[in-house]
Amino acid sequence: MKLSWLLIPVLLLLGLPAKADPEYHKVPALQGDGVFSLLRRYQLDRYSCNHDEFYRINGLSKKDGLIVGKYYAIPVMLYTYNGKTIRSSIGIDDWNIAKSIEAYNDQMLQEGYQKESFKTSKVLWVPYHLLKCPNPDIPAVDPIGDEPQGEEAANLANEKGGSRRFPIFGKANEYVPLQSTKLKGKVFYVVSGHGGPDPGAQGTKGSHTLCEDEYAYDVALRLARNLVAHGATTYLIVRDPDDGIRSGQYLDCDTDEVVWGNKAIPYPQKTRLGQRADIINDLYASYQRKGVKDQYTIIVHVDSRSHRQQTDLFFYYQSENEKSKALALELQKKMKQKYEQHRSSGQYFGTVTPRDLFMLRETKTPSVYIELGNIRNAFDQQRIIIESNRQALANWLLEGILEN
Repeated sequence: MKLSWLLIPVLLLLGLPAKADPEYHKVPALQGDGVFSLLRRYQLDRYSCNHDEFYRINGLSKKDGLIVGKYYAIPVMLYTYNGKTIRSSIGIDDWNIAKSIEAYNDQMLQEGYQKESFKTSKVLWVPYHLLKCPNPDIPAVDPIGDEPQGEEAANLANEKGGSRRFPIFGKANEYVPLQSTKLKGKVFYVVSGHGGPDPGAQGTKGSHTLCEDEYAYDVALRLARNLVAHGATTYLIVRDPDDGIRSGQYLDCDTDEVVWGNKAIPYPQKTRLGQRADIINDLYASYQRKGVKDQYTIIVHVDSRSHRQQTDLFFYYQSENEKSKALALELQKKMKQKYEQHRSSGQYFGTVTPRDLFMLRETKTPSVYIELGNIRNAFDQQRIIIESNRQALANWLLEGILEN
């Protein structure tokens, strides 16, 4: 009799269902996706255990490619949030890991990959690496996010045919296929004028205010994306956390721009320009120590003159720097060719001259200063407010750089 009583708890325990293993989140492969780019989209790419787990849970070998439109499990486990704590929801004790999981879910919500907070949906995303290999062991490959694009990443993207993801360009343009490696080994610092507390020159178009910093930034973004697409290591020195490449004619003026390193932009002009030159010179020195010889700074502005004065796009260079002069002349030559093709008159009056401007004088790289036109002139305004024209400017500048 006593034996039977002892067996009852055991039998009851044996009858309890085991807790089911969590499912993995599934996502579709996009055009141009390789495993690296797919994992990078969800901030999983820098952990080798995530790559190994991806192949395992999808039954793939490392030689297999991805099929566009097919859904693949990614190493993000789905747990039911119990409404109390993350730790009790997934059965862990580590508070730091729980905070990292919370931060990851917040980031996925902010970037639009989750439709609602896990506290509302009760679905908690837990990246595999946070439980298995929390220390990243694969170098970052974002050229204009927190770290520059390295040659290894460019080669990998080229071999795999994958797209790289750069959120700074905005949702519609963040995936950048590697079109060529013509600029491999070259470093570019792209600087749009003004920003933060200083909108720069202003013009008006009907009831709209046109701010120099917004239009210069949009052209700079488009140029930077072109450079990245051809293998260049590219730094956007002035950055806006919200404004990627924008469509439409009228770009809202704001003051939330920062500079590389997420530093606030000071108002005094000399301090502001000195901050940018220092950032570029520090990066320049670090690449010099690595043996990189080809480094350039491209500075993008929109001029302001009398509203009656129409100007063509023109260039300034450093008077004692032959590389600066050569690049400026090549860019002006390309613009002349394009104007002959696309302007009804075929005429182009853009100039190339030396100028002792702060950013040209203080940057140690060969640097070129570009004025896109007169923001107060109705004819010149068309060059910057029409989206296709902004893209054309970025494309033509790229062609000049490629031929330099």
